[in-house]
Amino acid sequence: MEKRNGDGTEVLRGSGNIYADLGLPDAEKLRIKTGLLIEIRKIIREQGLTQQQAAGRMGITQPKVSAMMRGDFSNLSERKLMDCLTGLGYDVEIRVRPGTGATGQLVLAAG
Repeated sequence: MEKRNGDGTEVLRGSGNIYADLGLPDAEKLRIKTGLLIEIRKIIREQGLTQQQAAGRMGITQPKVSAMMRGDFSNLSERKLMDCLTGLGYDVEIRVRPGTGATGQLVLAAG
């Protein structure tokens, strides 16, 4: 959706997935991985864990935790991020249901 603001600048409404808006391949997977990473970072901070403690609980190295805290998840799969969440004491539920269109969607519901 395009519109103009008060000074005539064109404003585009995003789709809700910045990766898709940028035209990146695997945009849905990147959005899901970002959501998982955000939850992991939030939990580490809430629990007051050091990177070394978090690494031990998640079964990864401290340098990988450091990368995660900087927002880098390039070396971690969705599955490994889910394993990290369970290592931190959180349940991960995957639900499959009929979609509303010809192609289904990946959805992350945290909370």
